[in-house]
Amino acid sequence: MNPYPAASAPSPWFPLPPEPAADTGTVLFCLPHAGAGASVYRRWPALLADVAEVVPVQLPGRESRFGEPRHTRTAQVVDALADHVLERAARHPRLAVFGHSMGALLAHELAHALADRGRAPDHLFVSGYRAPSLPRPSEDVHRLPREELIAHLGRMEGTHPEVLAHPELLDLLLPVLRADYELCETHRHTPRPPLSAPVTAFGGDADPGVAPAHLEAWAELTTGPFRHHLLPGGHFYLNDRLPDVLALLADGLRALPAARRAA
Repeated sequence: MNPYPAASAPSPWFPLPPEPAADTGTVLFCLPHAGAGASVYRRWPALLADVAEVVPVQLPGRESRFGEPRHTRTAQVVDALADHVLERAARHPRLAVFGHSMGALLAHELAHALADRGRAPDHLFVSGYRAPSLPRPSEDVHRLPREELIAHLGRMEGTHPEVLAHPELLDLLLPVLRADYELCETHRHTPRPPLSAPVTAFGGDADPGVAPAHLEAWAELTTGPFRHHLLPGGHFYLNDRLPDVLALLADGLRALPAARRAA
């Protein structure tokens, strides 16, 4: 008898339709960067279908949840999300989490929330974010005047230039970005026992805000195996290096201990 029950009804947290995938027993939840929604991972379910069922996470205040209030504190997001993740993952023996930039911070907090609920993730993948235990930069991007915020987005190279040149689109995007930057910039790391799951950190070698040492510091947040990968590019290196990122992710998922991989 299968001890993992069938998946529950669709949730607004996971709006993308399931992609046909091999019965790997592994589910990978993917958390987006600031300003983004679940669609940023729309290609991943098909590309990783042979190693995991990929579930992009939709945060409130964007895309299909645009009309909902935006969260500005990590605890708000994680407290609301964790039980939905457990329900969605109930039929999978193994659970992994990936997050890029703001998504990495949320992924780390989610990993602790899942562990507190009795189901620690089997692997945590983080990308483009300094270890939360490090002092954060003093800059408060969420307080910048409009034009300075737009200039900051241009330097980060994660927002399409056509969007930055389109006032109506910016009127929709900037409130989401301000809320997301506030979430990151008001977060304070809570000292607590480290995770026991393997952690893999990714970053771009030309990221202006995340140096190799910032990635290496993630090793202090787990007692499990740690690896980090530096790839060519800036903060959004994964847009150009997606095949490399997905290959490394697939390797990490396939390397789960045999005892955890048995269905």
